[in-house]
Amino acid sequence: MSRARADEEEYWHSSKFRAFTFDDEDDELSQLKESKRTVNSLRDIVDDDDDDLERVSWSGEPVGSISWSIKETASGSTSSLDGRDSSLQKGSSSYAALPKQSSSYSLSSLFKGRNKLSSFQSLSDALTDTGVKNYAPELRRPRADYKDYSSDWSPKDTVRRMQRGKVCSLERFRSLQDKLVLLDEAVAGHDGNVITAVLIFLKRTLRREILFRELEVRQVALCHLIHFLRETGEQKFLLDLLRFLDRTEEVALSQYREHLNIQDVEKRREFLKGCIGLPFSAEDTSHIQDHYTLLERQIIIEANDRHLEMAGQSELFRKYPRKASILNMPLVTTLFYSCFYHYTEAEGMFSSPTNLKKTFKIPDKQYVLTALAARAKLRAWGDVDALLTTKNWLGYTKKKAPIGFHRVVEILQRNNAPVQVLQEYVRLVEDVETRLNLATKYKCHDVVIETYRDLKDRVQLTAYKCKVERGSAEEEKIQSILSNMQIRWKN
Repeated sequence: MSRARADEEEYWHSSKFRAFTFDDEDDELSQLKESKRTVNSLRDIVDDDDDDLERVSWSGEPVGSISWSIKETASGSTSSLDGRDSSLQKGSSSYAALPKQSSSYSLSSLFKGRNKLSSFQSLSDALTDTGVKNYAPELRRPRADYKDYSSDWSPKDTVRRMQRGKVCSLERFRSLQDKLVLLDEAVAGHDGNVITAVLIFLKRTLRREILFRELEVRQVALCHLIHFLRETGEQKFLLDLLRFLDRTEEVALSQYREHLNIQDVEKRREFLKGCIGLPFSAEDTSHIQDHYTLLERQIIIEANDRHLEMAGQSELFRKYPRKASILNMPLVTTLFYSCFYHYTEAEGMFSSPTNLKKTFKIPDKQYVLTALAARAKLRAWGDVDALLTTKNWLGYTKKKAPIGFHRVVEILQRNNAPVQVLQEYVRLVEDVETRLNLATKYKCHDVVIETYRDLKDRVQLTAYKCKVERGSAEEEKIQSILSNMQIRWKN
């Protein structure tokens, strides 16, 4: 008993760590010997006859358990790998011949059914050995996941799975009746993506005549297919479908849309000329005719202006070079271009703004708005005045703006019109509050002073006197009005 106590005291007061010297050899053999010595000392301390007691490791886990065996095997493989690396670095062949110390409980014996004596050399050997029967349970997917790849779904289940984003094969639906039931279920689910997916499947697996006949009585699915064909550009299939449905106007419109894919101007003009005879409605026929006429005019104007620009014969083209071609531009853009470069031309010319207005029946509001923007951009204030001046049958002139003088003021201000020009049109704004707001915003002082004088508002006029410059003509004008004894002020 005293010997055991002395060994115990020696164990607890001893240490396996030593001071560092260059003569030390950190090899696997010394480590294994030290571990063996420690285990033997523990065996002397613990009574071998206590078999009923459960042995636990330093981490508190029972010796021989699965977790303990995994750690033992992993530590064994790690130490062997470290030993191999150190032996390769030192160039020693004696370490490779040492027998590997492995636990009697190995991971392979637990999962492969081996006994204690026939353990593997390493964990990798245990996992790669296929000759031994595997008793470990296999981790499988849930049955619901495998059912996605089976072929025993009903159309309703298929649609539900497609709505949830599951991978579903539609090839099992081979009969026409099954395909139509699948389509009806997709429509009933109110999911556009599912409906489109089913329609693509039917389009691929059914003849056109059968598909068109069945879709004729299913308007929701028909609309989805027409939209899909237009988005994907399957023009021939779409035209066949519309002809089957006897939708002549839609056939004509679909053919007319093809002009967008024609880049050559002459070919586009000829194509539009051929579209005039298609079975459009009366209103659409006039639009097609206008489109063809506009493109024809644009070709003529573009050829003439390009010649003038290259020859340098026009001062306007030299001062304001063209930024883009007028070909294939909208009617409003063409009118602006004509008002900018050809405003003074006679009505008989194709490029004349008045000719364009008359040919295409442009409303007065649209014409005045476009012409005003073009002439104001050129700062041609005389043309602006002439545009807004009208004569009655007695010969009297009058300013008139179909778009309203408040919009005229805004357009002129955007083009940096002088204050004198702005004041002339601000005075013509009928609404007093709008007139005051515009005059104050754009600093038209004379208009503000005259408006307050007409309103006989002495208080506002006195307050506005503080907003003008000291000693300016506007201040003198305000002072003259305030000192006028003939005005009956309301406040």
